[in-house]
Amino acid sequence: MLYLAEKFNAFLPSDPAKKPECMSWLFWQMGSAPMLGGGFGHFYAYAPEKYEYPINRYAMEVKRQLDVLDLQLVDREYICGDEYTIADMAIWAWYGVMVLGKLYEAAEFLDVESYKNLLRWAKQIDARDAVQRGKMVNCSWGEPSGQLHQRNDASDFKNKTQDKVEATE
Repeated sequence: MLYLAEKFNAFLPSDPAKKPECMSWLFWQMGSAPMLGGGFGHFYAYAPEKYEYPINRYAMEVKRQLDVLDLQLVDREYICGDEYTIADMAIWAWYGVMVLGKLYEAAEFLDVESYKNLLRWAKQIDARDAVQRGKMVNCSWGEPSGQLHQRNDASDFKNKTQDKVEATE
């Protein structure tokens, strides 16, 4: 992701003085997400036996992380300010999706409704056309009109979703 952002000079702050903050948040996600996915997600959603201690331990850490993000977004549209960056993309893929109730079915358990700024940000990113298209790529579940098993061209979103492929078979 970082390689592509630098190669195409896209989704990095246009002000070079702001790039270090963007990199810090990008790598914050890299270091924090294992607590969400490998820790909380595993024990809360996937472990064959449910144990209260690890669920509570990782839930408290995830809630701390949600609070960090919520505070960061108090007076900012995006994680690093007014520009949508790779930090937003990386963080949204885990934390945004989770607070929207689409990961681990843990939104109520974690009381995500109390993180108002984070929820606003997650909904804003989820509404982006590019995010909606990205969620379709390589998707093989849900409504056929939302499945694009393979993308080779931009026109595939219009012409090759699973509902259209099935109609021609």
